[in-house]
Amino acid sequence: MHDFGRNPDGVTRVRAPNPSVLTLDGTNSYVVGRWVVDPGPADADHVAAVRAAATEGVEGVVLTHGHADHAEGADLYGAPVHKPGERERAGPFVALATPGHSPDSVCLMWDERVCFTGDTVLGSGSVFIAPGEGSLSAYLGSLRRLRSLSLEVLCPGHGPYVWDPAAKLDEYIAHRLDREQRLISALDAGLRTHDELLDAAWSDAPAELRYFAGLSLASHLEKLAEEGRLPEGMEG
Repeated sequence: MHDFGRNPDGVTRVRAPNPSVLTLDGTNSYVVGRWVVDPGPADADHVAAVRAAATEGVEGVVLTHGHADHAEGADLYGAPVHKPGERERAGPFVALATPGHSPDSVCLMWDERVCFTGDTVLGSGSVFIAPGEGSLSAYLGSLRRLRSLSLEVLCPGHGPYVWDPAAKLDEYIAHRLDREQRLISALDAGLRTHDELLDAAWSDAPAELRYFAGLSLASHLEKLAEEGRLPEGMEG
């Protein structure tokens, strides 16, 4: 699924020096011709690296969403910054609304079969859906929308290129539904407290990710509440 030595024709990836638990090995910025996708943090070395990759200069900057690790440096290129909505064009890209990770998340289609996914799909690991801002229901809908397309490669906001988009999207959808079923089984068994549910449904979460797993639990409970599937007297 991942080919670390292969790049889509016409696409240059520049990884920002901001590794973390959530950003993996750093935010991916991309250069396509004279356009920059997700310029990343306002880090001088990263901006210089992106500029160096854009050998013909920067005509425009386009964002998949507004989170700082993707968008903070947007104004540092002296070019118009585009935040396209559903089916809107920005330079060579067409945006598809893919809410879930954030309300403003879009994926950017280029050359019909190349898709820049921001934080909707990562090259490895799963996407963080924060309760309140994010929506698991919307996210699953966005994954299914992408799955319906004939895509050659995903260019994610973090991690390596994905050269088998259908398999990755099937994996992502199955992962969310499996996690939901684990949670429902825990609720059916009478578990109710945050820690009980977390231990039962996220038993595989490493210690350093337990806090974020707890937020994911809250997002799943929000979804079940929206659907009227929580036990009586329990709130999402």
